[in-house]
Amino acid sequence: MTYNPTDRMLVTPVDREAPDRVRRLRQLGIGERPDAGFDAFARRLAEATAAPYGMVNFIDENRQFFAGLHTPSGSHVGTDLTTVAAAGVIGRILARDHGYCPHVVARRKALVLEDVCDYPRFAGNPVVDEIGIRSYMGAPLIDRTGIVIGTICVADIEPRAWGRAGLDTIKAMAAELLETIHRREDRTF
Repeated sequence: MTYNPTDRMLVTPVDREAPDRVRRLRQLGIGERPDAGFDAFARRLAEATAAPYGMVNFIDENRQFFAGLHTPSGSHVGTDLTTVAAAGVIGRILARDHGYCPHVVARRKALVLEDVCDYPRFAGNPVVDEIGIRSYMGAPLIDRTGIVIGTICVADIEPRAWGRAGLDTIKAMAAELLETIHRREDRTF
């Protein structure tokens, strides 16, 4: 993990697994373009947790890419891969130092933030000011090779008590999505 020397706040964690992840994502053929199946999964994830935002996120050395995205309006900006998060809108691409998914990848376990403002190391994240995210819950997608290939997550602009039920749901749905990804891979070989 790295620290901002001026205010000693925890910033984006160091990701030593990124080159292996990028190779694995290329093998799987995912993480570089929107995927209708992942969009449908993100919508189901949002509905299952009653969250306005649902995402299937793949992270490389420099950015996060939402191959699956559900927003409150049901629309997806950034399908051309040029739109970034701004003015309360989540696009398909987000800088690696924005949001909480890079922390989930580094931790290799779920992260639940009922109110990000309760955690000084997370409250200063740019998504709080730029998009208005106040609550987050994410789980890693740990591939059968042992590599964390990405995350699934939900977010809200209001604090949320996700509770044990929310955590159980997101973990179960992460396992479900991994099964789908592995089935896709098995069919291509």
